[in-house]
Parts: sequence; C-alpha cells; structure tokens
Amino acid sequence: MKSYSEAGVDVNKVKSMQNMINRTIFAGKQGALVGHYAGIVDLKGRRLAMHTDGVGSKVLVAQAMEKYDTIGIDAIAMNVNDIICVGATPLAGVDYLALSTEDAELVEDILKGLMAGARESGIDIVGGETAILPDIIKGGARPFDLAFTAIGEIGRELITGNSIKSGDLILGLESSGLHSNGYTLARRVLDIKKWGPGMLEPTRIYVKPVLEMISSCTVDGLAHITGGAFSKLMRLNKKRGFLLDNMPEPAPIFQALAEEVDEREMHRTFNMGIGMCVIADMKCADQVLGIAKKYKIGASVIGSITPEPGVWLQKGGKKTRLD
Repeated sequence: MKSYSEAGVDVNKVKSMQNMINRTIFAGKQGALVGHYAGIVDLKGRRLAMHTDGVGSKVLVAQAMEKYDTIGIDAIAMNVNDIICVGATPLAGVDYLALSTEDAELVEDILKGLMAGARESGIDIVGGETAILPDIIKGGARPFDLAFTAIGEIGRELITGNSIKSGDLILGLESSGLHSNGYTLARRVLDIKKWGPGMLEPTRIYVKPVLEMISSCTVDGLAHITGGAFSKLMRLNKKRGFLLDNMPEPAPIFQALAEEVDEREMHRTFNMGIGMCVIADMKCADQVLGIAKKYKIGASVIGSITPEPGVWLQKGGKKTRLD
C-alpha cells in the first residue's frame, strides 16, 4: 500500500512548520488568530481574514493534459473556501504566477480560470505578480507554478468551532472530485491517460451556499477538507470527538486510489467525495441540506459530535482514528 509520506509529503512535518510560524505572532498585538483555516487580524475594529495557497502538483496534471484554463479556479477555491470556514466573506485577492519562460498563450489560459473563480466566489482580483524564473521553474513542456492570496471580512460572528457541542451533526457537502490535494500520491497511483480529465476537474467553490447557511441558521463549525483531509476537523475543537459513521459511497476515482492506498490513509489524504463539512445543531440540518440542494450540491449527514476527543472513522464495524 502507498502512503502520502512515502510519496514525499509528510503531514506531521507540515504541522511542525506551522507551530514554528505561530511563534512569529508576538503578544497578539493585532488581535491575531492563528492555526485555523484562515489567519485573522483585528484592524481598528474590522476583522480581516487572510489566506494564501497554491495549486500544488495539480499543475503537472494540467501540463500532461495540455489544458490550463481551469487551474486558476483551483487557486482561488483553495483560498476562499478556507476563508469562509471562519465566517468571513471573501473580498479580494492577488495572484502569483511563476514561469520558466514568457508564454502569453499559457498566461491567457490561466487567467481564464482565475476570472471564472473570481466570478463564482464574488471577489475582485486587485493585483498580482508574474515572474520569469528559468533557473527555478522546471519540468514539463510548459512549466509554471500558481498561487493566490485572498482576504475577507468577518461581519457578525467569528466561527472558530468553540461552540461545537456533543450531539451536533456533521453535514458533508459534495466535492467535485480530488480538488487540489493529494496529487503527489495520486499521480503515482492513477493512470493519467485514464484519469487525467477527472484529476483536472476544478475544485468546487462553496462561498455562496456556505455564506447563506451562516446567515440562515446557527453553524458551530466549518471545515474545508484539503491537505490532511478529515484529520483537519481537530482544528475546530480539540476537546470534541468527530465521528464519521455515514460516509457516502466514493466516486470511481477514489475507488481506484483505494486499490493501492489503505482506508486510513485515504481519509487522511483525500476528501473522499466531501469537500466541506458543516457542523450544526440537528435542528438546523434540514435547512443546511436545503440550501445545498438549492445550489445543486449533494449533501448528507455524515457523522456527529461525540464526547470522545479525536477524529474517528466508523465503517463495517471497525473504528479507526484519523487524527
């Protein structure tokens, strides 16, 4: 069986790096919140959420497929989906595109995706940087790297997960596929000739439905299922347990991965068909599911909050800890 760490990505080492970065926050002078899905600063009463992320090795799939007009959607999705997890409305962002050589056609295609992602999430792209770095950006016929930084503003309530309580339900919003995580492993397992189009399917943007959920009912926590997959639920509340006992049947692309990757690793690396988790009181469940349906997003109750701390997968009579 293959693992993410064997493929070259050790999630535990990434967590260690985050702990080092957290030490740069001196005495919380800006009212900073760190270690969540978005960093938050309080600027004279206005609470701003910030996040930056890249597309990762999904760019190699775009190169292999010679299709570049959707990868910009991923760059924006990976940021705005994290920002909404703290209850913020995404406002604007800037992109960073690094190329090995000038390539106007490639840049135009990438911009098409950025523009589509901006429209879907309701943000303005207010600037960016294009760098030509032939000594750094290498590999493939048209090598590039793409990253994005977004900001948003928290209106009424900051959602941290502190209010999560035993008995709350975990509602899963359907993903569009692998989204933009786990590709270092996925590229080693999947035949790109067969699975390339599915691997390149852009990350779903959840901004509109989730903001409506927040405004319509009490949401206690939100988790964007990205790197680290369901283990990231512990970001919301380390004192609670997250029991996943009703996961949906995964799409064929996940089933193909599962032929080479064990079940625990699958749920710690890939989203397994769930791109966003909404934690809410059971009395709000129908409303959350109804909003998802309105936006043509599949949704279901995939688990619940328990007193036993940790993230647990219960399937076929077997209980496995994921965090």
